[in-house]
Amino acid sequence: MSFVRDIAMSYRAPRTVVRRLLDMGEREDRAFAILMGACVVIFVSRWPALAREAHLTQTELNPLLGGSLFALLFILPLCAYLLAFVSHLFLKLLRRKQTAFGARLALFWAFAATGPIYLLVGLVEGFVGDGAALGLVGVVWLVAFLWIWVSGLIEAGRAAA
Repeated sequence: MSFVRDIAMSYRAPRTVVRRLLDMGEREDRAFAILMGACVVIFVSRWPALAREAHLTQTELNPLLGGSLFALLFILPLCAYLLAFVSHLFLKLLRRKQTAFGARLALFWAFAATGPIYLLVGLVEGFVGDGAALGLVGVVWLVAFLWIWVSGLIEAGRAAA
């Protein structure tokens, strides 16, 4: 399936999509590409909010974009690998069959699949600003992210068994 169809299907049947990705074999380059694609989408989603901040504070936009670029394309992937490792260790403590690759793929796919919602979060933050609308869209993103991530972890555990 195409990447866009996989994202759309992740909202209905995330375990099916993660199973298909796991069936392609343990390829760290593919998992890393999924993560970096998600980080790029998150970086792009930050542009409206950063432009708003630069306008309201009468500051230069480029340093804000540079800081966001560094944080989202260099620091966030490291944090994602750390979070995937911690979730893998947590599941091992619970005696769940789980591979480290399955834990990474489930987390990275959750970031990628919820990218369209995060783009909406960025638009609301940039055009509306802080408030109830931003909180609501943020909660929708968080629920979708957790749904896809936990479903992916469950499927990765079943694949490892």
